[in-house]
Amino acid sequence: MFDMSPLKKVFVRGLDAQVVLDHLTTRDLTKVGPGKAAYLCVLTDEGGIADDAIVSNNGGDEWMIVHGSGDTMALLEASAAGRDVQIDFTDYLHDLSVQGPASLEILNAHTDIDLDELAYFEHAPAVLFGHPCRISRTGYSGERGYEIFADGTVITDIWDKLVQEGVMPCSFTALDKVRIEAGLLFYGYDMTEDNTPWEVGLGFTVSSTKADYRGKAAALAAKGKEKIDNVCLDIDHPDMVAGGETLSLGGQTVGVINSPCYSHRMGKSLALAHVVPGLAVGTALSLAGEGLNTQATIAASPIYDPKKLRTHE
Repeated sequence: MFDMSPLKKVFVRGLDAQVVLDHLTTRDLTKVGPGKAAYLCVLTDEGGIADDAIVSNNGGDEWMIVHGSGDTMALLEASAAGRDVQIDFTDYLHDLSVQGPASLEILNAHTDIDLDELAYFEHAPAVLFGHPCRISRTGYSGERGYEIFADGTVITDIWDKLVQEGVMPCSFTALDKVRIEAGLLFYGYDMTEDNTPWEVGLGFTVSSTKADYRGKAAALAAKGKEKIDNVCLDIDHPDMVAGGETLSLGGQTVGVINSPCYSHRMGKSLALAHVVPGLAVGTALSLAGEGLNTQATIAASPIYDPKKLRTHE
């Protein structure tokens, strides 16, 4: 399990809540009913990625958006101007992520709802170890898992009870490993305002049919004009590289390392990188950094569980 509380949780409530969030984000939220959630992008006016986030429909004109380090809050407030909506950022709602094949059995033994009935990206209010919370079948690990949203007054007891049940507390270094193995992006490293969703594999989040939203025209116009491609690399090195290394092919610079890790379970040095478009899986690249010259091979992404069966099982 991971303490994901540094993520920013924002409630959006009121008659215009859905309209505001539809203007802010790239997915068609009319398709996200109560108890459902969606992963999506927040765009700049120029069609670049200002942030990524998960939006949950809690029902009763209440929505929650969970985001990281990007500009979501400022852009949300701009989208809300003049609308019948209340925006409530809370630092008192914590987010505990419990991931792995045993997460269902362990959590289900101590909650008042049947988590087996929650499909991927569904959520519900619950009582866990006697404490009120909301449990969402989401995560950032490439495994089946759940996120527990609970008040700061009870989250430490939930954590301690899960430790007693044998759940392993893990660091952000461990989280970085599993998300890189699973091909999951981290805003500020694998995507920034300089990237369009098409360049980093997030085109699936972009609706071409819903009404106008921030950055829509620019993002749709950028499709097919990608300047980079986000790829996974298998690096010929016995340890994690530092990040920022240059990638070249035939003496020409073709990319840069963004997110490196050493995967102990796969016995490989891995990284997510941006390269010029058109390089096929299996292409061998030269990797150069401070005191390091080696080879990296473009691998199919995600490199762990390529069909994502473990996430959906």
